[in-house]
Amino acid sequence: MAGGAYLVIALMCGIGTGMVGRSKGSSFFIWFVVGAVLPILGLIAAFAYRGEDIEPERRCPRCNKTLKIHVQVCPRCGLDLELPPVAETRPGPAYR
Repeated sequence: MAGGAYLVIALMCGIGTGMVGRSKGSSFFIWFVVGAVLPILGLIAAFAYRGEDIEPERRCPRCNKTLKIHVQVCPRCGLDLELPPVAETRPGPAYR
């Protein structure tokens, strides 16, 4: 009987972790597995996970492609990008 209770808790935490991970723009299945294997820790990790939507963005000066701030080489034109001043960045899509 103790194994059945753990299975129910693992499935519920897996579903909750998957929903939180999916809401932050990641894969439901990957977060479900993390939450089912590590029930409480997986849920905490999903809440602490930073989603891609809140990452600041900038434009490539050569081709004008919108890129995340952490991208160092433009995938479209191959320009090596320097870290821009704060005035040239804009908040990610979640803040618009």
